[in-house]
Amino acid sequence: MAQVVIALGSNLDDPFRQLSIAKEFLEEISFAPVLSSSLYESEPIGPSDFDFLNAVVVIKTKAAPDKLFEMIKTQERNQGRPSRYPKWTARPIDMDIIAYDDQLINTDELTIPHAEYSRRLFVLLPMQEVLPNWVDPITNKSIKKLIETAPSMSITKSTSTW
Repeated sequence: MAQVVIALGSNLDDPFRQLSIAKEFLEEISFAPVLSSSLYESEPIGPSDFDFLNAVVVIKTKAAPDKLFEMIKTQERNQGRPSRYPKWTARPIDMDIIAYDDQLINTDELTIPHAEYSRRLFVLLPMQEVLPNWVDPITNKSIKKLIETAPSMSITKSTSTW
């Protein structure tokens, strides 16, 4: 059974509700209770005008990485995200597989660890909450070191709880 780190983000259509629906979906497909971070509010990267609400959820799954990816993309569509969406724009939900155990995957459809995660405090800070001892399988850097070297951005822990 694999431990999978999934980053969640939303800045449209009631972001708190969108993240809650995504978390419920992940709880349903997980074979063990999920670990979930606090919620974080962050500035957008790219052309969006609205701040994002972000979190990280860790699940346990028997699904292969490509099958899990398909399941997540289906759920995103079910939550109102079109299949083709311009990169870095406003969206109702975004779910990215950040890590799948310590596997390294690089296909046309899927890159694990996620290609940009180490540059995103909105992934790293919530990830540190749930997996404080996590180490990147490519660089061998601790989550703490990744946070120290990530580009700065406006991000705050939300007062909302889920």
